[in-house]
Amino acid sequence: MELRLVLGIETSCDDTGAAVLDETGAILGESLNSQKEVHLRTGGIIPTVAQQLHRENIERVVQEALERSSVAPGQLSAVATTVKPGLALSLGIGLEFSLRFVRQHNKPFIPIHHMEAHALTVRMLQPVAFPFLVLLVSGGHSLLAVARGVDDFLLLGHTLDEAPGDTLDKVARRLSLIKHPQCSTLSGGQAIELLAKDGDRTRFPFTTPMGQTYDCCFSFAGLRNQVTMTIMKQEAEEGVKQGTLLTCVNDIAAATQHTVASHLAKRTHRAILFCKAKGLLPSSSPTLVVSGGVASNQYIRKALMIITEMTGLHLLCPPAKFCTDNGVMIAWNGLERLREGKGILPPNVDVCYEPKAPLGVDISAEVKAAAIRLPSVRMKIPN
Repeated sequence: MELRLVLGIETSCDDTGAAVLDETGAILGESLNSQKEVHLRTGGIIPTVAQQLHRENIERVVQEALERSSVAPGQLSAVATTVKPGLALSLGIGLEFSLRFVRQHNKPFIPIHHMEAHALTVRMLQPVAFPFLVLLVSGGHSLLAVARGVDDFLLLGHTLDEAPGDTLDKVARRLSLIKHPQCSTLSGGQAIELLAKDGDRTRFPFTTPMGQTYDCCFSFAGLRNQVTMTIMKQEAEEGVKQGTLLTCVNDIAAATQHTVASHLAKRTHRAILFCKAKGLLPSSSPTLVVSGGVASNQYIRKALMIITEMTGLHLLCPPAKFCTDNGVMIAWNGLERLREGKGILPPNVDVCYEPKAPLGVDISAEVKAAAIRLPSVRMKIPN
């Protein structure tokens, strides 16, 4: 029997990705055009710039993925493409290209929810059975959900303002870390992780957000405000203008990273206790999957490991290259849906992209009503 093949296309934010996978999860060919360098120079993602770069690269990226996999369009079983959530202008390019492609080659089309793809990537790498708890943390999102099936999620909590990756990037930008000799080519989050290794996190004791709110939602804007006030105070003390590297950047980086890690760990801890109370996870070897770009931060992983070891969960993180946006996870999500016959559309159907799209059924109000108080945990994380 021939193995089914799926082409995955991802353009939800600033990376143009494509990949061809077979149903065993083998990556036959992939291509990724990263826009990181461009956006690093402009100090953030400008949607029209991202859109233009997708437009210039998508044809080539898809072509490369197909060529590297030695698969002709005619051999594909389906095309899977991210249609939600993300930047409207970016999503539009991927969707428009894909609809043209499936009509031209008469192939089924599978619209993909970007967060669902992040959540399922781990199943491509190892056999993880449903249900499992998933924490998605990236530059655009943070959420906690129970994955009960390929298209069946219970949303326990989500960010109320900005995503953790976005916060780390903005702090790095406010600290002008791009001027730091060790950080000139790193993303904001990577720069903070690197400098934090040599920092004293206790020098600036930031308050962990939402300590008195007993739910699983996240908030990072207040923390960013705390950090900004501290930076301004330090600039005044050192007698320097904004845009100058402070002498204490390592300490600020360490304290910021620790507070983000603490906040993520505490919300995850409450989610685990809620799931146990409601019987939402299997009693034997329950699993926490952590994915998204921020999941590659080793300090944050260690903070989560303290919680999973304490609560008896098994912590799984896909390798860093699968945590950031790519075509592989989209193709895999397509295969998972193809296998179950879920959400597969004929080529001539009209599909719209959705910049805002929550994942699954939101039960965050129920989590809040449970008002679970956490035992205090010592976050002793070696740098």
